[in-house]
Formats: sequence, structure tokens, C-alpha cells
Amino acid sequence: MHSASSSAAALLKREQRRFINEHPESLRHDKALRDHWLNGVPMHWMTDWQLPAPLVLREACGSTLVDVDGHSYSDFCLGDTGAMFGHSPAAIAEALRTQATQGLTCMLPTEHTARAGELLAERFGLPFWQITQTATDANRAVLRWARALTGRKRILVFDGCYHGSLEDTLVRLERGRVITRPGQVGQVADFASHARVVEFNDLAALEAALADDEVACLLAEPVMTNAGMVLPQDGFWSEARELCTRHQTLLAIDETHTLSSGPRGHAHRLGLEPDFLVAGKAIAGGMPTAVYGFTADLARRMEHLLATKPAGHSGMGTTLAANALATAALVACLQDVMTDAAYDHMLKLSGTLADGLKKRIADRALPWHVTSVGARSELVFTPTPARTARESLSAVEPVMERLLHLYLLNRGVLVTPFHNMMLVSPATTAPQVESLLGRFDEFLHELS
Repeated sequence: MHSASSSAAALLKREQRRFINEHPESLRHDKALRDHWLNGVPMHWMTDWQLPAPLVLREACGSTLVDVDGHSYSDFCLGDTGAMFGHSPAAIAEALRTQATQGLTCMLPTEHTARAGELLAERFGLPFWQITQTATDANRAVLRWARALTGRKRILVFDGCYHGSLEDTLVRLERGRVITRPGQVGQVADFASHARVVEFNDLAALEAALADDEVACLLAEPVMTNAGMVLPQDGFWSEARELCTRHQTLLAIDETHTLSSGPRGHAHRLGLEPDFLVAGKAIAGGMPTAVYGFTADLARRMEHLLATKPAGHSGMGTTLAANALATAALVACLQDVMTDAAYDHMLKLSGTLADGLKKRIADRALPWHVTSVGARSELVFTPTPARTARESLSAVEPVMERLLHLYLLNRGVLVTPFHNMMLVSPATTAPQVESLLGRFDEFLHELS
């Protein structure tokens, strides 16, 4: 496989030609899209697929997509987690149909709101909650609350983190200095001056960053997922929790991606008890909804702060947050979709997928590995797992990744355009997993 790089470049050109030849309707739509949409897409991230033209969809149901050219795809991207529980689960579709005739948004709680709170508390173990439209909004609110309640300005994140487009967290560690993350558009405020950044799994650096008792909140995923997947080392989170407690720094865990771990998220699997917990994307089955929960002590302090603060906008909340449609979907997802049986199916089939990938890598003695977090697996082009985001990002091979994604797409399989992530839903079938593995076999054969 030592000539893989040159082979990849040649195969990529071939696959691009194949896409163009087999997707005339997508290309026709592309021309129409460019008349009124920036770069031909309604949200600029959609260009991250790096296809010759956008893959334009006709429908999505369960774990299958159909494009406007009539091609069918086994979907292991699942809207980059938003459709983790499949496209249009029956319970959510029915809840939306019913609620749509009874009001969409009223800026008032509905008869379903109390039940949503009960389900969240039962599932995640925190007694009090708020609803936002996105995980970005939820994380923003968490950091505002943490600063207000502690009287501290600084926040702490891990290098390579991702918590949506929250400016406070768009920072990096560069040669020991905290800098604004490159690539931001129109950024003027200096969020780096109020942030501290350390490497994931580095307990000594974490302890040093907390030592002066100036950090309001550590915001983190229990497993890093946006710089490839980086797993916590044994004992890391128990020590991190103790450090936060010792220095009276609030711990906020963002489970948006790691809901793939199990019915109660990854923090529960680790025995980790955060002060705040955030979940978005899939928490309401793909409806734009996120939630953040917090302890009873924090709720008491938050109520006091709201009752005594000066009049005016809190800087948190949006008009459409906690709307009736989103709340109905949230209840349906928590109650009828995120079931133990659904997770049993997801985890078992994801294990089959991960084992199949590992076997094919081992059979060819490739210096690659597979990392898994519940129903989420990722193929990485290094022999061993990374300990930090920096190590993980250094392993990225853009041409190889782009080729793999397009090769699979041209053969009816979608994986996420970011890294090589593959997500299994309750609707995913064993034949779909076998199809992915078969296509991966073909990919490796052609590459060699």
C-alpha cells in the first residue's frame, strides 16, 4: 500500500467523473441552486461534502436516502448525528402531525412540557432543565450561568474541542498560548483572553489551569468527537471531576455527539456526575431542539440571581426555543424512540461494523485502526489511537478521506463528510452493514 497516495489521487478523479455521469438531476439542480443560494447551498457547511455538485435529496426514511436521480443510499452519516435515531421515526412523525394542528409556537408551556422534564430527569439524573433550539445556544447559556454564579470570567476547554459555533470555545492552544481559532468570519471580540485551553487527557495541565481558582466552568465532551474521536484515558474523568470540585469550577458535559454511547449518555457510563449536561441534535429526533440540565443547588442559585438581577435581557433564550412542536418531538423521542431496545440494536450492529472494519484492516496489515463510542465508529489512518486532538488531527489524510467518502457514495453508501465517522441507527439493517463492509473491501482492493 506504499503507493496509496498516488493511487488515491488517480482514483479520486475517476470517482468524480463517475459522480458527474450518474447524477444528471443533481447537476441540473446545482445550476438552479446557484441562482439564489451562496455557493449553491442554503447552508455553507453543505459544501464540505466536496462533491462535484451537491447530492440533492428526494426523500429520507429510516436509514435510507433517495436522491433526485433515483439512487438509494444506506445512510451511516445520519445528518452528522441529527438523525442518529433514523430519519423520521414513526413516533416523532406522528407527534409532529398531531401537534402541527394544535399550534406550532406560542411562547408558553404546553401540556407536554411537564412530561418532557420528567423524562429528561429520569434519563440523565439532573433534576432541572431548560430547552433551546441548538446545542450552541445551550452551551452559550451554560457558560453565561457559570460565569454569573461563580463571579469568574474565565472558561476552560480542551484543544480541538467543538461545542457548536459558540465563540467562547472557538479557541486553540498554539505553542502554549491561547489563540482565536483560525478561519472565523467577522470575528472581532477577543474571546481568547477569557479562555484557557489544555490538551485532552493531560491532568497535570488541567490542574495547573484550575490552580488559581479563576475558572468558572470546564466545558467538554466526555469523548472528543470533532477532531477524530479521542477517548479519555482510564481515570481521567474521575480525576478531572475531583479537580473541578476542589477548585469550585463548574463541570459542563456536552453529550450532543456521545448520546451514541447508550440510553443515558457517555457520562453515565463513566460514572461522571456533571453540574451541567447539554444534549442537542438528535435529542428530539432531528427537530431543532437542545436541552441543558443542572443540579438542584444550581437551580436555587439561578432562581435567586434572576429575582435580584437588574431589569433587562439576560442574553439567553430565543423566541422559538421550547416551542410546542419541538416539545412534542422531544417527548416522543425520549419516551418512544430512545429506548433500551433501540440502543441494544444500535450497539450490537455497530459492534459488527467495527469488528468487520478491523478484520479487513488486519487482513491487509494496514497501519490503521478503528475507534468506537457506542453506535459511532471511526476509521483512522494511524496504527494506534490518539491521546489528544492534536495527535488525531495530524493523522488526517484529506485526499484518502475524500476518496473513501466518494467511492462509497458512488456505490450507495454514505458516511459523514467529516473524518470517517459511521453511525448506526435503530433503523439500520444487517444487510446495510454488510454492504458497507463489502464496498470497503472493494475500496481496499482497488487502492492496492
